[in-house]
Amino acid sequence: MASHTFDLFADYFQFYLQDEEASGIDGDSWNDEATERMLAVAPGALAIGTVRNVDVPISVEILESEPPNDLENWDHVTECSLVITSGKLVIAGCTDYFPDAARIDVAPGTYRARISGGGFDSVAKHWDDGEDMYRVQLWPGTRIEIRVLKLHPLQSS
Repeated sequence: MASHTFDLFADYFQFYLQDEEASGIDGDSWNDEATERMLAVAPGALAIGTVRNVDVPISVEILESEPPNDLENWDHVTECSLVITSGKLVIAGCTDYFPDAARIDVAPGTYRARISGGGFDSVAKHWDDGEDMYRVQLWPGTRIEIRVLKLHPLQSS
């Protein structure tokens, strides 16, 4: 397993993971359903929603196989697929300068992605300090439909 940690400015309440050659996320990707699940998906790209509009801690784990389920440790969990063709995964805040964004070497292929968010109840206001954190786990797998494994109550109100 390879694990990478970042503190990214989640401007507009989001950060991105995408193939270096992907076009990225456009505004149409953030429809009502994507907003509720805190995840917008486009070819080769994921936009992950956050509960704060400031720097947030993020871990990205590149795994060999599907990890054990640990829903009880997280407030909000989604799964989807991500196709990487370039061998480079870019992680960036919404308004980061793309050429300067961090890159992770990954083998080209189709990946499953499990996105987990926790500590949401520690955030009183979206610009205050909080204990929220975000984890993205990627492992080789087949394409799946986007699914919500655990929906935080604040997201459904």
